[in-house]
Amino acid sequence: MLDHVDSASFPAINRGYDTTFRPGRLSVGVVVPIAAYPDSRAPDMARHLERVQLAESLGFAAVWLRDVPFDVPSFGDAGQTFDPFVYLGFLAARTERIALGVASIILPLRHPAHVAKAAASVDVLSGGRLILGVASGDRPEEYPAMSMDFPDRGARFRESVDYIRQMAEDFPAFENHHGAPRGMDMLPKPVGARLPLLVTGGSQQEPGWVAANSDGWMTYPRNPIHQAQVIADWRTRVRAEGIDKPVMQPLYVDLVADDPDSPPQPLHLGFRSGVNPLRNYLKTLETIGVNHVALNLRFNRANIETTLTRLAEDILPGFTD
Repeated sequence: MLDHVDSASFPAINRGYDTTFRPGRLSVGVVVPIAAYPDSRAPDMARHLERVQLAESLGFAAVWLRDVPFDVPSFGDAGQTFDPFVYLGFLAARTERIALGVASIILPLRHPAHVAKAAASVDVLSGGRLILGVASGDRPEEYPAMSMDFPDRGARFRESVDYIRQMAEDFPAFENHHGAPRGMDMLPKPVGARLPLLVTGGSQQEPGWVAANSDGWMTYPRNPIHQAQVIADWRTRVRAEGIDKPVMQPLYVDLVADDPDSPPQPLHLGFRSGVNPLRNYLKTLETIGVNHVALNLRFNRANIETTLTRLAEDILPGFTD
């Protein structure tokens, strides 16, 4: 059994991070668009705001947007289609409590000054509800469209993280590949001491760098035995820094409406099942140290509003205080 319950707390950063991630506990969020679109790369975004507001009212911990600059046919998913920072600003004004996550901003394709400014703005406008996931990117087709090289994205990613961190300071003075700010400041500042920054996967970095330079880790679904080993390694690395940090993962689900005990059937990065096997699986993830699961309903066959309500009634009570 993974020993993950002896840490008293994760670092306090902002409201979204602090309420979504708790040591030894798992919370549940949903991926935007909260929609089924199994046969299309792009959703129609019908009822998109109403569904986010419904998720908030039902008690889901967070909603998660993606950064998909181009509709690349080979990738097969255009995400929520809206620019993530524009959409985060919109959701900040139309929600009150739910954490607003992005999983994840492709740092090498954006100047980090723009990312730092936009992210801090969302954090302030939402009352400290932003969780900023970052990644190096996995779609080679996007890089030549922006006159960038795909192979060196790892180095640009590291320097972007450093740049964003520095922008939380008053009148920072530093120099890297992205620029050399001198005698100027960036406003607004994040609500907390910094933006909560979670690294996705390896992002072309050594595991020790991710453990030392992130506020948490976004990883991918795996067999629970393998996932437990991966998380144990993560805990060892972050605790070597004298601190504990959360782990989260996505999960595609298709909730069977008429049979709560319907056994799991594999889907891409998830499964179709009744509510009881899903609850048991999430409890297993909690036991091995996963702190948050972002449910993706892209392949869900039942009515989305009905599914959200069923998840809230039958799943969330087991994962909330």
